[in-house]
Amino acid sequence: MILLQANRVNKRYDGVEVLREASITVRAGDKIGLVGPNGAGKSTLLRILTGEEAPDEGHVYVKSGVELGYVAQFVGRGEDMRVYDFVAEAKRPVQQLERELRELEAQMSSAALEEDAARFADIAHLYEEKTRRFEALGGYQWEADVRRVLAGLSFPREMYDLPISALSGGQRTRLALARLLASRPDVLLLDEPTNYLDMDTLAWLEDFLSHSEMSLVVVSHDRYFLDRVTRLTVALERGQTRAYPGPYRVYLEMRAAEREEMWRRYEAQQDEIARMEAFIERNIARASTHRRAQSRRRMLERMERLERPPGDDPSLWMRFPVRRTSGEDVLEVCDLAIGHGGQPLARHISFRVQRGMRLAILGPNGVGKTTLLRTLIGELPPLGGWFRFGQGVDLGYYAQEDGGLAPDERVLDVVWNASPELDHTSVRKLLAQFLFRGEDVLKPVRALSGGEQSRLRLCLLMQSGANVLVMDEPTNHLDIPSKEALEAALEDYDGTVIFVSHDRYFIDKLATHVAVLQPDGVAWYIGNYTDYVEKVMENERLRRIEGAEDGPEEGEAGAGGTGSQETSQASPVRRRIRTSEARKLEAEIARWEEAAHRMEREMEQVAREQSEAAVAQEVDRLRELDERYRRLEAEYQRALEQWEAKSLELEELKKALEAWRG
Repeated sequence: MILLQANRVNKRYDGVEVLREASITVRAGDKIGLVGPNGAGKSTLLRILTGEEAPDEGHVYVKSGVELGYVAQFVGRGEDMRVYDFVAEAKRPVQQLERELRELEAQMSSAALEEDAARFADIAHLYEEKTRRFEALGGYQWEADVRRVLAGLSFPREMYDLPISALSGGQRTRLALARLLASRPDVLLLDEPTNYLDMDTLAWLEDFLSHSEMSLVVVSHDRYFLDRVTRLTVALERGQTRAYPGPYRVYLEMRAAEREEMWRRYEAQQDEIARMEAFIERNIARASTHRRAQSRRRMLERMERLERPPGDDPSLWMRFPVRRTSGEDVLEVCDLAIGHGGQPLARHISFRVQRGMRLAILGPNGVGKTTLLRTLIGELPPLGGWFRFGQGVDLGYYAQEDGGLAPDERVLDVVWNASPELDHTSVRKLLAQFLFRGEDVLKPVRALSGGEQSRLRLCLLMQSGANVLVMDEPTNHLDIPSKEALEAALEDYDGTVIFVSHDRYFIDKLATHVAVLQPDGVAWYIGNYTDYVEKVMENERLRRIEGAEDGPEEGEAGAGGTGSQETSQASPVRRRIRTSEARKLEAEIARWEEAAHRMEREMEQVAREQSEAAVAQEVDRLRELDERYRRLEAEYQRALEQWEAKSLELEELKKALEAWRG
């Protein structure tokens, strides 16, 4: 069922065409990622879908009764409202129904209706109707829904009574998102929802959106988020849209295959044209072959010429050469304490880095990740312990913010001052690699966007020749093509990388080791982000199983601290039964995971095998697969919740037994 549709939409600003016959269709349950380079018109298309802007041509269809939701409709409202009230206001229809039900209950219990059976029946019928509506809207759990969303987006109970005016800009954006999620619109439209979210909050949002019945259209540069949440991708390039039946990674594969096929067909036709023209030129003047040459000429004139396939937009290009190789031991950190003004953020930090490692430093916001990097490069003094770099280490540092760039200095001068051995032409060529062309090189630093400043700092880092790169959020402000260029450059880098990042896709591509910073040290993992998450989940699963197997059973300890011999003999039997139940649920979960992996592989295989013309014919099949996949997800969640409930029950019983024994 189509809920929302934009059909052949055109939009211009000051005569510049932004959208050109762009189309998008949102059906019930769709999870769509809207992708494209910066400036492609993604946010413009979202605003047209929401009705904030009107298209110049084309039309937008919204099914009658369908509610659209987007964050911008709440930003800047309710300065004096409390945090909790602002989000709870999204449940106003449910609250109104609840008040009406209470009023009807009062009427039905009044003495005045005791002798008016007909009036009582009418009110009872109305009460029944409103109760059904109340239940359909989740009325009995609306407060729990509000608390769940607030907790998921990092608003603990102690923040409930804060006025919105006391929140930071990032917190206000998160609060507007919380209100939107609590309102549960039919179609959710999100523009860069992952900004201002830490990894734990991101994981919660991904899980919430993946299992929600709401349809979704989302613009995001977070590729990991897109792969986890979306099932369809609409690419917007040069003002036009193209739909791909799969998440972001499938879109990349299909787009690459499409462009390869387009070039193959174009080049084959060009070869055929060249052969025909050569034949005509050789034979047109010969009497014996004149007719054949004329026939080829007519064929050539009637031929439908393929347009040269569009090339990619100019992209960032870089590599990080090293001037010399460092020693094998790059960095040793021992019992280090870090912080500001004598106040420690983290203590007992110990780890070692060897040449060639690419170490990702993770941890919650505020734990001191940037402080650790600044301590290692010498900007901040350690508050305890020590660290030392090995022989031959040349450090290069990429700061999260301005990186010390002079605001009034021109782009050209920034690079030339850092590399005075280069001539004017070489500096311009170098800057062109980082997408500074023409008059761009004469801009002052203060006039640059966040993405432009990031590219300029990467240019300076590349010229440093450092063999150890210390990088703080290097993908901030970069669009997806620039992120991919940075990933490729660092994958080919011969040195060592120590970096902080919230970009999980970037960490997955790059990291060989993960260090999770905590207030009392670091937890060390081998592998990338996915390996780290799997290890954490495995450790948690084993911990729960061990707790379940060791836990007490019902009857082992009473409220008064007594237990019988019969109970003691029965408890091992019950323990085996409950452990068996948990293991059956684990087996069910494992079967779901294998089925889900098979389903994903089938969907990706279908997507890869389809030609451009056949892709549209497979969309319905892929939607069916996606629906089956979501049903499997629901079964998985049911099994997982049952397993967790069993584990928690056993843990509670274990605590009761320990209390009784104590």
